[in-house]
Amino acid sequence: MIPTISTTTPSQGLSFLTLGQYRIAACPRPLASGRFAAQVSIASGTGSASTDRVMRFHDDFATRDAAADYAVAQGIDWVNDVLRPRTRPGASAAPQICI
Repeated sequence: MIPTISTTTPSQGLSFLTLGQYRIAACPRPLASGRFAAQVSIASGTGSASTDRVMRFHDDFATRDAAADYAVAQGIDWVNDVLRPRTRPGASAAPQICI
């Protein structure tokens, strides 16, 4: 099954993208040098069962948009890794039929 992807703009003016059960939002922050640091928030669940992961990256970027694009791409990669079916080490990914 392919997870659904949608983009939403909440009232706070921040935009996020939904990938399956995860909400991915870029949170670029300005640095003292005038460049921008990339951060991404990956949230899931609701109410008391909600979680939010924030990843900060070492690279800095010339523009807020470049930092945001990088952060979202990293968030999408993280979610795809989580959603990817896991196989045991040494096990084949698909069952094999022997005749």
